Amino acid sequence: MLPTGAKETQLRESNNQRVHPQPMEEATKQNPEAVETLISKLFTNISALKSAYIQLQAAHTPYDPDKIQTADRLVISELKNLSELKHFYRENNPKPVCVSPQDSRLAAEIQEQQSLLKTYEVMVKKFQSEIQNKDSEIQQFQQQIEEASQKRAKLEKNLKLRGLSTKESENGFFPVDLTPDLFISAVEAASKAIHDFSKPLINMMKAAGWDLDAAAQSIEPDVVYAKRAHKKYAFESYICQSMFSGFDQENFTVESDNFTVTKESFFNQYLASREMDPLDMLGQNPDSIFGKFCRSKYLAVVHTKMEASFFGNLDQRNFVIGGGHPRTPFYQAFLKLAKSIWLLHRLANSFEPNVKVFQVKSGSEFSDVYMESVVKNLTMDESDEKPKVGLMVMPGFWIGGNVVQSRVYLSGMKVTE
Repeated sequence: MLPTGAKETQLRESNNQRVHPQPMEEATKQNPEAVETLISKLFTNISALKSAYIQLQAAHTPYDPDKIQTADRLVISELKNLSELKHFYRENNPKPVCVSPQDSRLAAEIQEQQSLLKTYEVMVKKFQSEIQNKDSEIQQFQQQIEEASQKRAKLEKNLKLRGLSTKESENGFFPVDLTPDLFISAVEAASKAIHDFSKPLINMMKAAGWDLDAAAQSIEPDVVYAKRAHKKYAFESYICQSMFSGFDQENFTVESDNFTVTKESFFNQYLASREMDPLDMLGQNPDSIFGKFCRSKYLAVVHTKMEASFFGNLDQRNFVIGGGHPRTPFYQAFLKLAKSIWLLHRLANSFEPNVKVFQVKSGSEFSDVYMESVVKNLTMDESDEKPKVGLMVMPGFWIGGNVVQSRVYLSGMKVTE
C-alpha cells in the first residue's frame, strides 16, 4: 500500500494534469475586500457612464450645443475612469483562470462591461462627429445671417437714397439695385414686347386684306430679304421707330406742367409700376403721364387708315382721342408694349448720367461691336461687300462705358439651311 502522498502523486500523473496557481482565487483569498471594492467601483462607474450618455442624448432634442459639450466631457471622463479600472485589473490579474463560481461570474461581468465600453466608445465618437457637423452648420447659418443683414442694410440705404422706406417696400415697392443688368433685362423685355405686338398687328392686316409685301416695301424699300418670312422684321422696325420716337427727352413727348425730373422720381415711378397691370394703372388715373403716353403712342402706331381698315370705323380711335382707354383685346395688347417702353424710359433716366439711346440707319455698315443680327444663320460669299443694315429692329444704348447692342436685320444676306 502506497503512502497517502504517493497515491496523490500517482493520481495526478495518471490524469496527466498539472496544477496552476489561480491568480483570481489567490487574490480573492488574500484580499477579498479589494476585489469587492473593485467590483463596486466598476458598477458605480458604469451607472455614471449610462447617466452621462442619457444626458448626451437629451441634449440633442432640442439641440443645445452647450449641454452637448458638457455631457460629452462627462462621458469622456467616465470612459477614462472605466479604462483605468480595466488597466488596473489587468495589471493585477494578467491571465485569470476561472475556477470558482465567484471568479466565473466576475470574469463574465468584466467581459460584458468591456463589450459595453466598446459600444459606448463607438457612440461617443459618433456623437462627437455629429457635434462637429452641427457646429459647422451653425457657423454656415451665422455667416448666411450676417450676409443677409449686410444685404438688407445695403437695400435700406438704397431705398432711403431713393425716397422709399422699408415699410413702403414691404407694401409693394420691391427693393432692387439700380444696375446695368437691371436695365439690360428691361431692354430684353421691351424687345420681346415689340415682337409680341407685331403678331396681332400683322394678323389684323391679313384679316383686312392688306398686301403685306407692299406694306413691308413701304416701310423700307431697299431691303433685300433672305426669306419672305423675314419681312416680319419690317413691321417690328415700324413699331420700334414709332415707340422710341422722343425717347431721349425726359418727358418722352408728353407735355405736363407738374413733370418732375429727379432721378429718385424716375426710379420710384419704375418701382411703383413694374408689377402692375397697365389697365389697373390707367384705371387709377386715366390722365396720368403714363395714360397720356399710351394715348399718344397708340395714335402714332395705329394710324387712321390702318384703324379704319381693321375695325370698319374710327370709334376706338375717337374714344382714345377723347381721353379713354378701351378694354378691347387689341388695345390691351398695345398697352403691354407701351408699359415695357415706358419702364425702359423710367430706368434710363434713373442712372447718373442718363442712359443714351442710339439708332442705326438703313444702309449703315454692320459692326459687331454696336450691333447684333436678329437672324443668326446668315452667310456671305468672300466676294460680297461687307454686310449692310437693312432695318433697325431695336435701338442700342450707352450705359456708362458699356454698350447694349442695337438689333438689326442685314440686307442681301444668304441663309444657311
